Amino acid sequence: MHSTLECVAEWMTRQRWYAGKGRVPQLVEVSREDWACADPDARIRVLLLRDIASTPPSLYHVPLVLRTTIPRGRGPQLIGRDENDDYLFDAPHDPAYVSTLLHRLGVRRDDEAGRVHTGEQSNTSIIIDGGSEAPLVAKVFRLVHAGENPDVVLQSALTAAGNRSVPRMLGALSATWSDPHGSDAHTDEPVTGHIAFAQEFVPGVRDGWPLALEAAEEGESFTADAERLGRVTADVHAALARCLPSREATLGDVVGFVAGWHQRLAIAMADVPQLRELRPAIEAVYDAASGAPWPPLQRIHGDFHLGQVLRRPSGEWLLVDFEGEPLRPLAERSRVDSPLRDVAGMLRSFDYAVGSLRSATRAAAGVIDTASLDLDALAQEAERAEWARAARAAFLDGYIAVSGLDLRAHRALLDAFELDKAVYEAMYEARNRPTWLPIPLAAVAYLVSTPRAAKR
Repeated sequence: MHSTLECVAEWMTRQRWYAGKGRVPQLVEVSREDWACADPDARIRVLLLRDIASTPPSLYHVPLVLRTTIPRGRGPQLIGRDENDDYLFDAPHDPAYVSTLLHRLGVRRDDEAGRVHTGEQSNTSIIIDGGSEAPLVAKVFRLVHAGENPDVVLQSALTAAGNRSVPRMLGALSATWSDPHGSDAHTDEPVTGHIAFAQEFVPGVRDGWPLALEAAEEGESFTADAERLGRVTADVHAALARCLPSREATLGDVVGFVAGWHQRLAIAMADVPQLRELRPAIEAVYDAASGAPWPPLQRIHGDFHLGQVLRRPSGEWLLVDFEGEPLRPLAERSRVDSPLRDVAGMLRSFDYAVGSLRSATRAAAGVIDTASLDLDALAQEAERAEWARAARAAFLDGYIAVSGLDLRAHRALLDAFELDKAVYEAMYEARNRPTWLPIPLAAVAYLVSTPRAAKR
Protein backbone atom coordinates (compact mmCIF):
# COMPACT_ATOMS: atom_id res chain seq x y z
CA MET A 1 0.00 0.00 0.00
CA HIS A 2 1.08 3.54 -0.71
CA SER A 3 -0.08 7.06 -0.01
CA THR A 4 -2.69 8.57 -2.30
CA LEU A 5 -0.09 10.78 -3.98
CA GLU A 6 2.24 7.82 -4.61
CA CYS A 7 -0.60 5.84 -6.18
CA VAL A 8 -1.67 8.76 -8.36
CA ALA A 9 1.87 9.64 -9.44
CA GLU A 10 2.56 6.15 -10.76
CA TRP A 11 -0.82 5.95 -12.50
CA MET A 12 -0.63 9.46 -13.95
CA THR A 13 2.39 8.67 -16.13
CA ARG A 14 0.23 6.25 -18.17
CA GLN A 15 -2.57 8.74 -18.86
CA ARG A 16 -2.93 10.43 -22.24
CA TRP A 17 -3.57 13.80 -20.61
CA TYR A 18 -0.36 13.83 -18.55
CA ALA A 19 1.89 16.45 -20.13
CA GLY A 20 5.18 15.33 -18.54
CA LYS A 21 5.86 12.35 -20.79
CA GLY A 22 9.10 10.57 -19.95
CA ARG A 23 9.44 11.77 -16.37
CA VAL A 24 8.07 10.86 -12.96
CA PRO A 25 5.72 13.50 -11.50
CA GLN A 26 6.49 15.08 -8.14
CA LEU A 27 3.04 15.86 -6.79
CA VAL A 28 2.09 18.37 -4.12
CA GLU A 29 -1.51 18.53 -2.94
CA VAL A 30 -2.93 22.00 -3.51
CA SER A 31 -6.52 21.34 -2.51
CA ARG A 32 -8.97 18.54 -1.81
CA GLU A 33 -12.74 18.56 -1.67
CA ASP A 34 -14.93 15.64 -0.63
CA TRP A 35 -18.27 15.46 -2.40
CA ALA A 36 -21.29 13.77 -0.86
CA CYS A 37 -22.89 11.13 -3.06
CA ALA A 38 -25.81 8.70 -2.94
CA ASP A 39 -23.70 5.51 -3.15
CA PRO A 40 -22.99 4.35 0.46
CA ASP A 41 -19.85 2.46 -0.58
CA ALA A 42 -18.34 5.37 -2.49
CA ARG A 43 -16.54 8.52 -1.40
CA ILE A 44 -15.67 11.17 -3.97
CA ARG A 45 -12.47 13.14 -3.47
CA VAL A 46 -11.56 15.92 -5.89
CA LEU A 47 -7.85 16.75 -5.82
CA LEU A 48 -5.85 19.58 -7.39
CA LEU A 49 -2.23 18.44 -7.57
CA ARG A 50 0.77 20.52 -8.56
CA ASP A 51 3.47 18.64 -10.46
CA ILE A 52 6.65 20.44 -9.42
CA ALA A 53 8.76 18.18 -11.66
CA SER A 54 7.66 20.22 -14.69
CA THR A 55 8.76 23.73 -15.63
CA PRO A 56 6.58 25.67 -15.11
CA PRO A 57 4.84 23.40 -12.58
CA SER A 58 1.55 22.08 -13.95
CA LEU A 59 -1.68 21.91 -11.97
CA TYR A 60 -3.78 18.76 -12.49
CA HIS A 61 -7.40 18.08 -11.62
CA VAL A 62 -7.64 14.48 -10.37
CA PRO A 63 -11.09 13.37 -9.15
CA LEU A 64 -11.06 10.01 -7.34
CA VAL A 65 -13.65 7.57 -6.07
CA LEU A 66 -12.64 5.69 -2.90
CA ARG A 67 -14.23 2.30 -2.26
CA THR A 68 -13.73 -0.51 0.24
CA THR A 69 -14.14 -3.18 -2.45
CA ILE A 70 -13.49 -3.52 -6.18
CA PRO A 71 -16.87 -3.65 -7.98
CA ARG A 72 -17.25 -6.21 -10.75
CA GLY A 73 -15.71 -4.96 -13.99
CA ARG A 74 -14.10 -1.92 -12.37
CA GLY A 75 -10.59 -3.38 -12.16
CA PRO A 76 -9.16 -1.56 -15.22
CA GLN A 77 -9.95 1.79 -13.59
CA LEU A 78 -8.17 0.94 -10.34
CA ILE A 79 -5.42 3.41 -9.49
CA GLY A 80 -4.14 1.68 -6.37
CA ARG A 81 -4.74 1.07 -2.70
CA ASP A 82 -3.85 3.77 -0.20
CA GLU A 83 -2.56 3.67 3.36
CA ASN A 84 -6.14 3.50 4.69
CA ASP A 85 -6.92 0.31 2.74
CA ASP A 86 -9.21 2.22 0.38
CA TYR A 87 -9.23 1.31 -3.30
CA LEU A 88 -8.75 4.39 -5.48
CA PHE A 89 -10.51 4.62 -8.85
CA ASP A 90 -10.37 7.11 -11.72
CA ALA A 91 -13.61 8.95 -11.00
CA PRO A 92 -14.93 9.65 -14.55
CA HIS A 93 -15.41 5.88 -15.00
CA ASP A 94 -17.49 5.57 -11.79
CA PRO A 95 -21.29 6.09 -11.90
CA ALA A 96 -21.25 7.63 -8.41
CA TYR A 97 -19.00 10.44 -9.63
CA VAL A 98 -20.83 10.91 -12.93
CA SER A 99 -24.18 11.34 -11.16
CA THR A 100 -22.73 13.78 -8.63
CA LEU A 101 -20.89 15.76 -11.30
CA LEU A 102 -24.05 16.19 -13.36
CA HIS A 103 -25.94 17.51 -10.34
CA ARG A 104 -23.17 20.00 -9.59
CA LEU A 105 -23.27 21.11 -13.22
CA GLY A 106 -26.99 21.79 -12.85
CA VAL A 107 -27.96 18.99 -15.23
CA ARG A 108 -30.98 16.87 -14.30
CA ARG A 109 -31.83 13.69 -16.18
CA ASP A 110 -33.23 10.25 -15.38
CA ASP A 111 -30.54 8.22 -17.15
CA GLU A 112 -27.11 9.23 -15.84
CA ALA A 113 -25.10 6.28 -17.12
CA GLY A 114 -21.91 7.50 -18.78
CA ARG A 115 -18.98 6.14 -20.76
CA VAL A 116 -15.56 7.71 -21.09
CA HIS A 117 -14.47 8.67 -24.59
CA THR A 118 -11.38 6.64 -25.47
CA GLY A 119 -9.85 8.91 -28.12
CA GLU A 120 -6.65 10.93 -27.79
CA GLN A 121 -7.55 13.90 -25.59
CA SER A 122 -5.84 16.37 -23.28
CA ASN A 123 -8.91 16.16 -21.02
CA THR A 124 -11.50 13.49 -20.15
CA SER A 125 -14.91 13.41 -21.83
CA ILE A 126 -17.84 11.46 -20.36
CA ILE A 127 -20.63 10.73 -22.83
CA ILE A 128 -24.15 10.26 -21.41
CA ASP A 129 -26.46 9.13 -24.20
CA GLY A 130 -28.71 6.39 -22.80
CA GLY A 131 -32.49 6.47 -22.71
CA SER A 132 -34.76 8.87 -24.56
CA GLU A 133 -33.31 12.11 -23.18
CA ALA A 134 -31.06 14.39 -25.25
CA PRO A 135 -27.48 13.10 -25.10
CA LEU A 136 -24.74 15.20 -23.53
CA VAL A 137 -21.03 15.12 -22.84
CA ALA A 138 -19.34 16.24 -19.63
CA LYS A 139 -15.77 17.40 -20.14
CA VAL A 140 -13.40 17.13 -17.16
CA PHE A 141 -10.41 19.45 -17.49
CA ARG A 142 -7.17 17.80 -16.41
CA LEU A 143 -4.68 20.66 -16.75
CA VAL A 144 -6.32 23.56 -14.93
CA HIS A 145 -5.44 27.22 -14.52
CA ALA A 146 -6.60 30.18 -12.50
CA GLY A 147 -9.14 32.09 -14.54
CA GLU A 148 -11.94 31.32 -16.96
CA ASN A 149 -11.25 28.56 -19.46
CA PRO A 150 -11.81 29.71 -23.08
CA ASP A 151 -13.63 26.46 -23.87
CA VAL A 152 -16.33 27.48 -21.39
CA VAL A 153 -16.30 31.22 -22.11
CA LEU A 154 -16.49 31.06 -25.90
CA GLN A 155 -19.00 28.22 -26.19
CA SER A 156 -21.20 29.78 -23.49
CA ALA A 157 -21.20 33.07 -25.39
CA LEU A 158 -22.01 31.36 -28.69
CA THR A 159 -24.79 29.34 -27.04
CA ALA A 160 -26.29 32.48 -25.52
CA ALA A 161 -26.15 34.12 -28.95
CA GLY A 162 -28.09 31.22 -30.47
CA ASN A 163 -25.25 30.05 -32.72
CA ARG A 164 -25.85 26.43 -33.78
CA SER A 165 -22.40 25.79 -35.24
CA VAL A 166 -21.15 24.74 -31.79
CA PRO A 167 -22.66 22.22 -29.33
CA ARG A 168 -25.04 23.89 -26.89
CA MET A 169 -23.50 24.65 -23.48
CA LEU A 170 -25.42 23.18 -20.51
CA GLY A 171 -23.39 24.12 -17.43
CA ALA A 172 -19.91 24.68 -15.99
CA LEU A 173 -18.15 23.99 -12.69
CA SER A 174 -15.32 25.91 -11.01
CA ALA A 175 -12.99 25.25 -8.09
CA THR A 176 -11.18 27.66 -5.76
CA TRP A 177 -7.70 27.10 -4.37
CA SER A 178 -4.68 28.81 -2.83
CA ASP A 179 -1.23 27.89 -4.09
CA PRO A 180 1.69 30.27 -3.41
CA HIS A 181 4.12 27.94 -5.22
CA GLY A 182 2.11 27.60 -8.40
CA SER A 183 2.72 29.10 -11.83
CA ASP A 184 -0.63 30.89 -12.04
CA ALA A 185 -0.69 33.38 -9.21
CA HIS A 186 2.32 33.06 -6.85
CA THR A 187 0.16 34.31 -4.02
CA ASP A 188 -1.65 33.10 -0.93
CA GLU A 189 -4.82 34.74 -2.20
CA PRO A 190 -7.43 32.22 -3.38
CA VAL A 191 -7.98 31.90 -7.11
CA THR A 192 -10.76 30.27 -9.13
CA GLY A 193 -10.71 28.27 -12.34
CA HIS A 194 -12.95 25.98 -14.38
CA ILE A 195 -12.61 22.24 -13.79
CA ALA A 196 -15.52 20.82 -15.85
CA PHE A 197 -18.45 21.67 -18.09
CA ALA A 198 -21.31 19.93 -19.90
CA GLN A 199 -22.63 20.46 -23.42
CA GLU A 200 -24.92 18.69 -25.84
CA PHE A 201 -23.56 15.57 -27.50
CA VAL A 202 -24.35 15.34 -31.21
CA PRO A 203 -24.68 11.70 -32.33
CA GLY A 204 -23.68 10.47 -35.75
CA VAL A 205 -21.01 13.10 -36.38
CA ARG A 206 -17.64 12.30 -37.94
CA ASP A 207 -14.30 13.85 -37.09
CA GLY A 208 -12.95 16.09 -39.87
CA TRP A 209 -9.45 14.62 -39.85
CA PRO A 210 -10.27 11.02 -40.85
CA LEU A 211 -12.85 12.35 -43.32
CA ALA A 212 -10.22 14.46 -45.07
CA LEU A 213 -7.64 11.71 -44.85
CA GLU A 214 -9.97 9.20 -46.50
CA ALA A 215 -10.80 11.65 -49.29
CA ALA A 216 -7.13 12.46 -49.92
CA GLU A 217 -6.18 8.78 -49.93
CA GLU A 218 -8.93 7.94 -52.42
CA GLY A 219 -8.25 11.01 -54.54
CA GLU A 220 -11.78 12.26 -53.93
CA SER A 221 -12.53 15.96 -53.98
CA PHE A 222 -12.97 17.63 -50.58
CA THR A 223 -13.80 21.05 -51.98
CA ALA A 224 -17.52 21.04 -51.14
CA ASP A 225 -16.81 20.12 -47.52
CA ALA A 226 -13.95 22.61 -47.33
CA GLU A 227 -16.09 25.41 -48.73
CA ARG A 228 -18.86 24.74 -46.18
CA LEU A 229 -16.24 24.62 -43.43
CA GLY A 230 -14.91 28.01 -44.53
CA ARG A 231 -18.42 29.45 -44.33
CA VAL A 232 -19.05 28.04 -40.85
CA THR A 233 -15.67 29.28 -39.61
CA ALA A 234 -16.44 32.80 -40.80
CA ASP A 235 -19.90 32.64 -39.23
CA VAL A 236 -18.46 31.62 -35.84
CA HIS A 237 -15.79 34.32 -36.05
CA ALA A 238 -18.49 36.91 -36.75
CA ALA A 239 -20.58 35.67 -33.82
CA LEU A 240 -17.56 35.82 -31.47
CA ALA A 241 -16.78 39.36 -32.62
CA ARG A 242 -20.37 40.41 -31.83
CA CYS A 243 -20.70 38.84 -28.38
CA LEU A 244 -17.15 39.17 -27.00
CA PRO A 245 -14.62 42.01 -27.05
CA SER A 246 -12.93 42.94 -30.32
CA ARG A 247 -10.82 45.93 -31.35
CA GLU A 248 -8.53 47.31 -34.01
CA ALA A 249 -4.93 46.10 -33.94
CA THR A 250 -2.54 48.68 -32.50
CA LEU A 251 1.11 49.19 -33.42
CA GLY A 252 1.99 47.52 -30.11
CA ASP A 253 -0.11 44.48 -31.06
CA VAL A 254 1.62 44.15 -34.42
CA VAL A 255 5.08 44.50 -32.88
CA GLY A 256 4.17 41.82 -30.32
CA PHE A 257 2.96 39.37 -32.97
CA VAL A 258 6.03 39.84 -35.16
CA ALA A 259 8.42 39.57 -32.21
CA GLY A 260 6.74 36.31 -31.20
CA TRP A 261 7.23 34.90 -34.70
CA HIS A 262 10.93 35.78 -34.67
CA GLN A 263 11.35 34.27 -31.21
CA ARG A 264 9.72 30.97 -32.20
CA LEU A 265 11.93 30.80 -35.28
CA ALA A 266 15.07 31.28 -33.18
CA ILE A 267 13.98 28.46 -30.86
CA ALA A 268 12.98 26.14 -33.71
CA MET A 269 16.33 26.44 -35.50
CA ALA A 270 18.01 24.59 -32.63
CA ASP A 271 15.87 21.54 -33.43
CA VAL A 272 15.58 22.00 -37.21
CA PRO A 273 18.93 23.04 -38.75
CA GLN A 274 17.32 23.27 -42.21
CA LEU A 275 15.52 26.42 -41.07
CA ARG A 276 18.82 28.28 -40.72
CA GLU A 277 19.41 28.60 -44.45
CA LEU A 278 15.82 29.79 -44.87
CA ARG A 279 15.98 32.25 -41.98
CA PRO A 280 16.50 35.45 -44.05
CA ALA A 281 13.57 34.58 -46.33
CA ILE A 282 11.33 33.64 -43.39
CA GLU A 283 12.13 36.85 -41.55
CA ALA A 284 11.42 38.83 -44.70
CA VAL A 285 7.88 37.40 -44.76
CA TYR A 286 7.42 38.28 -41.08
CA ASP A 287 8.69 41.81 -41.55
CA ALA A 288 6.50 42.37 -44.61
CA ALA A 289 3.46 41.40 -42.53
CA SER A 290 4.24 44.13 -40.01
CA GLY A 291 3.47 46.73 -42.66
CA ALA A 292 0.42 44.96 -44.10
CA PRO A 293 -3.20 45.85 -43.25
CA TRP A 294 -4.50 43.95 -40.20
CA PRO A 295 -8.15 42.99 -39.65
CA PRO A 296 -9.58 43.67 -36.17
CA LEU A 297 -8.47 41.47 -33.28
CA GLN A 298 -11.09 39.32 -31.53
CA ARG A 299 -11.56 36.06 -29.61
CA ILE A 300 -10.84 33.05 -31.82
CA HIS A 301 -10.73 29.25 -31.60
CA GLY A 302 -6.97 29.28 -31.09
CA ASP A 303 -6.10 25.68 -32.02
CA PHE A 304 -8.04 25.23 -35.23
CA HIS A 305 -7.52 22.17 -37.43
CA LEU A 306 -9.47 19.28 -38.94
CA GLY A 307 -9.44 17.39 -35.65
CA GLN A 308 -11.44 20.21 -34.03
CA VAL A 309 -14.43 20.03 -36.39
CA LEU A 310 -17.24 17.49 -36.68
CA ARG A 311 -19.49 16.86 -39.68
CA ARG A 312 -23.14 16.09 -39.07
CA PRO A 313 -24.80 13.39 -41.20
CA SER A 314 -26.53 16.30 -43.01
CA GLY A 315 -23.13 17.67 -44.04
CA GLU A 316 -23.13 20.66 -41.68
CA TRP A 317 -19.99 21.33 -39.66
CA LEU A 318 -19.66 21.83 -35.90
CA LEU A 319 -16.67 23.53 -34.26
CA VAL A 320 -15.51 22.07 -30.93
CA ASP A 321 -12.71 22.36 -28.35
CA PHE A 322 -12.28 26.12 -27.97
CA GLU A 323 -9.68 25.70 -25.21
CA GLY A 324 -6.82 26.83 -27.43
CA GLU A 325 -3.41 25.20 -27.21
CA PRO A 326 -3.59 23.59 -23.72
CA LEU A 327 0.10 24.08 -22.91
CA ARG A 328 0.02 27.83 -23.57
CA PRO A 329 -0.61 30.05 -20.51
CA LEU A 330 -4.30 30.77 -19.96
CA ALA A 331 -3.69 34.51 -20.10
CA GLU A 332 -2.38 34.15 -23.68
CA ARG A 333 -5.31 31.96 -24.71
CA SER A 334 -7.81 34.45 -23.29
CA ARG A 335 -6.59 37.49 -25.25
CA VAL A 336 -8.03 38.87 -28.45
CA ASP A 337 -6.14 37.48 -31.44
CA SER A 338 -6.25 37.59 -35.20
CA PRO A 339 -8.90 35.45 -36.94
CA LEU A 340 -6.22 34.77 -39.53
CA ARG A 341 -4.53 32.49 -36.99
CA ASP A 342 -7.52 30.13 -37.20
CA VAL A 343 -7.60 30.39 -41.00
CA ALA A 344 -3.89 29.57 -41.21
CA GLY A 345 -4.34 26.62 -38.83
CA MET A 346 -6.95 25.03 -41.08
CA LEU A 347 -4.88 25.63 -44.20
CA ARG A 348 -2.00 23.80 -42.56
CA SER A 349 -4.37 20.96 -41.65
CA PHE A 350 -5.29 20.38 -45.29
CA ASP A 351 -1.59 20.17 -46.12
CA TYR A 352 -1.10 17.68 -43.29
CA ALA A 353 -3.79 15.37 -44.68
CA VAL A 354 -1.78 14.98 -47.90
CA GLY A 355 1.59 15.13 -46.18
CA SER A 356 0.77 12.36 -43.72
CA LEU A 357 -0.02 10.01 -46.58
CA ARG A 358 3.22 10.96 -48.30
CA SER A 359 5.15 10.39 -45.05
CA ALA A 360 3.63 6.92 -44.71
CA THR A 361 4.83 6.12 -48.23
CA ARG A 362 8.32 7.39 -47.43
CA ALA A 363 8.45 5.41 -44.20
CA ALA A 364 7.39 2.23 -46.01
CA ALA A 365 10.22 2.74 -48.46
CA GLY A 366 12.84 3.11 -45.75
CA VAL A 367 14.13 5.43 -43.03
CA ILE A 368 14.03 9.13 -43.89
CA ASP A 369 17.32 10.97 -43.53
CA THR A 370 15.99 14.26 -42.18
CA ALA A 371 19.46 15.80 -42.29
CA SER A 372 19.64 15.62 -46.10
CA LEU A 373 16.18 16.82 -47.11
CA ASP A 374 16.14 18.78 -50.38
CA LEU A 375 14.30 22.01 -49.57
CA ASP A 376 13.78 23.00 -53.23
CA ALA A 377 12.25 19.60 -53.99
CA LEU A 378 10.00 19.89 -50.93
CA ALA A 379 8.81 23.33 -52.05
CA GLN A 380 7.93 21.99 -55.49
CA GLU A 381 6.19 19.03 -53.86
CA ALA A 382 4.02 21.36 -51.78
CA GLU A 383 3.15 23.46 -54.83
CA ARG A 384 2.05 20.37 -56.77
CA ALA A 385 -0.18 18.92 -54.03
CA GLU A 386 -3.38 19.43 -55.99
CA TRP A 387 -5.80 17.90 -53.45
CA ALA A 388 -4.60 20.19 -50.66
CA ARG A 389 -4.47 23.20 -52.98
CA ALA A 390 -8.08 22.68 -54.07
CA ALA A 391 -9.30 22.18 -50.49
CA ARG A 392 -7.42 25.28 -49.30
CA ALA A 393 -8.87 27.41 -52.09
CA ALA A 394 -12.41 26.19 -51.40
CA PHE A 395 -12.06 26.89 -47.67
CA LEU A 396 -10.86 30.43 -48.39
CA ASP A 397 -13.69 30.97 -50.89
CA GLY A 398 -16.26 29.94 -48.29
CA TYR A 399 -14.68 32.11 -45.62
CA ILE A 400 -14.56 35.17 -47.88
CA ALA A 401 -18.16 34.68 -49.03
CA VAL A 402 -19.53 34.86 -45.47
CA SER A 403 -17.07 37.18 -43.74
CA GLY A 404 -16.76 39.78 -46.47
CA LEU A 405 -13.07 39.90 -45.51
CA ASP A 406 -11.02 39.79 -48.69
CA LEU A 407 -8.25 37.46 -47.59
CA ARG A 408 -6.41 38.20 -50.82
CA ALA A 409 -5.86 41.73 -49.55
CA HIS A 410 -4.31 40.16 -46.44
CA ARG A 411 -2.26 37.53 -48.27
CA ALA A 412 1.07 38.77 -46.86
CA LEU A 413 -0.31 38.62 -43.33
CA LEU A 414 -1.99 35.24 -43.82
CA ASP A 415 1.25 33.82 -45.22
CA ALA A 416 3.08 35.06 -42.12
CA PHE A 417 0.61 33.34 -39.79
CA GLU A 418 0.82 30.13 -41.81
CA LEU A 419 4.60 30.31 -41.90
CA ASP A 420 4.75 30.76 -38.12
CA LYS A 421 2.50 27.72 -37.71
CA ALA A 422 4.67 25.65 -40.06
CA VAL A 423 7.83 26.66 -38.17
CA TYR A 424 6.22 25.51 -34.93
CA GLU A 425 5.16 22.24 -36.60
CA ALA A 426 8.72 21.66 -37.83
CA MET A 427 10.04 22.02 -34.30
CA TYR A 428 7.35 19.66 -32.97
CA GLU A 429 7.97 17.00 -35.60
CA ALA A 430 11.75 17.15 -35.16
CA ARG A 431 11.26 16.47 -31.46
CA ASN A 432 8.47 13.89 -31.65
CA ARG A 433 7.94 12.44 -35.17
CA PRO A 434 11.05 12.96 -37.32
CA THR A 435 9.57 11.04 -40.25
CA TRP A 436 6.86 13.73 -40.48
CA LEU A 437 9.35 16.62 -40.59
CA PRO A 438 9.10 16.93 -44.42
CA ILE A 439 5.44 18.02 -44.09
CA PRO A 440 6.02 21.36 -42.36
CA LEU A 441 9.42 21.87 -44.01
CA ALA A 442 7.75 21.63 -47.42
CA ALA A 443 5.32 24.37 -46.36
CA VAL A 444 8.09 26.60 -45.04
CA ALA A 445 10.15 26.17 -48.20
CA TYR A 446 7.15 26.90 -50.43
CA LEU A 447 5.89 29.91 -48.46
CA VAL A 448 9.27 31.65 -48.86
CA SER A 449 9.77 30.54 -52.49
CA THR A 450 9.82 32.87 -55.49
CA PRO A 451 6.56 31.44 -56.97
CA ARG A 452 4.71 32.09 -53.70
CA ALA A 453 6.22 35.56 -53.24
CA ALA A 454 4.94 36.49 -56.71
CA LYS A 455 1.37 35.94 -55.50
CA ARG A 456 1.63 38.35 -52.56
